[in-house]
Amino acid sequence: MNEPRKPRVAVVFGGRSSEHGISCVTAGSVLAAIDRDKYDVVPVGIATDGRWVLEADDASRLAISGSTLPEVDASNAMVALLGAAGSADLVVTEAAEVPRTLGTVDVVFPLLHGPWGEDGTLQGMLEMAGVRYVGSGVLASAVGMDKAYMKIVLEAAGLPVTRGITVTRREWDTDRVSTLTRIEELDHPSFAKPARGGSSIGISKIHHQGEIAEAIELALEYDSKVLVEVAAVGAREVECGVLATVDGDPETSRPAEVRIGGGHEFYDFEAKYLADQDTEVDLPADLPPEVEQELRRLAVRAFEALSCEGLARVDFFVLPDHTVVINELNTMPGFTPTSMFPQMWAESGVSYPELVDRLITLALERDTGLR
Repeated sequence: MNEPRKPRVAVVFGGRSSEHGISCVTAGSVLAAIDRDKYDVVPVGIATDGRWVLEADDASRLAISGSTLPEVDASNAMVALLGAAGSADLVVTEAAEVPRTLGTVDVVFPLLHGPWGEDGTLQGMLEMAGVRYVGSGVLASAVGMDKAYMKIVLEAAGLPVTRGITVTRREWDTDRVSTLTRIEELDHPSFAKPARGGSSIGISKIHHQGEIAEAIELALEYDSKVLVEVAAVGAREVECGVLATVDGDPETSRPAEVRIGGGHEFYDFEAKYLADQDTEVDLPADLPPEVEQELRRLAVRAFEALSCEGLARVDFFVLPDHTVVINELNTMPGFTPTSMFPQMWAESGVSYPELVDRLITLALERDTGLR
């Protein structure tokens, strides 16, 4: 008698965004953790030009080397996901070869960060193909990616957020004087960030009015919409992981506090990924029990306000008076060796392999599309 086949998991990573390299590092960590006795794993890379290719199942190739980030090998054989009637096959096409199928994909583990992957675009494609996938759906992914709309949704749900305004490229190009006036009326220091960016790419700290224009110009290099937010002066940066359950309320991890040194004024790209010696993490964060309880409660409320699924990381500012304010929510947090999400869950008793397995199990249990 034939044994039942193992569920096939397509790990999709890379992508066209500026976070391509970080996505590859994340994928390397996940590929190394998936239980091959339980799952059939197919690594699929999306090159920077948008091509889908069959990647080597080699986690070591996807590690950071010094300060060099890995990338998808665009010369590999191209693959396509062909969905029909509730199932999908991965088809490989090579030059001068007959297309071949790798078989049915049971679940996609999308590890893309930023636009064209984390923002609901890939999720919409998978919904149309009827393929189950890890993480939030189209709406939550799109709102979670767009920090300007995220603030609107969180505020509407009665959740505390940092004060800020949105600036579009059109406003900046056509009416710079009034736009500058609006920004100058904010308290400074402040931060200018691409509204739909990630990994702290394109963010600048504005210490005084003379730095506004340069900060806006930098952010506009990455997005046509910029969010300018008042800095939470004296605040501690604390993060909390949220994990859905099959039939109960979402669970939260122990929170972690990130403390930045080495001349970094904020948790920028280098401090996150390239300067381990400059960044310290208190795990769990040293918070009064009632503050931790409130932070974890707000993390679940934010998760549900955005209609998230699977997982999320909620980032907070804890002000000197212990007031808790939400900075942002990330629907596909990093899984790199230094990423906070897996570290927080390990502290909470869920190991890295267990976390990956739990996310795949959740995805296999979900419906595809509307029911």
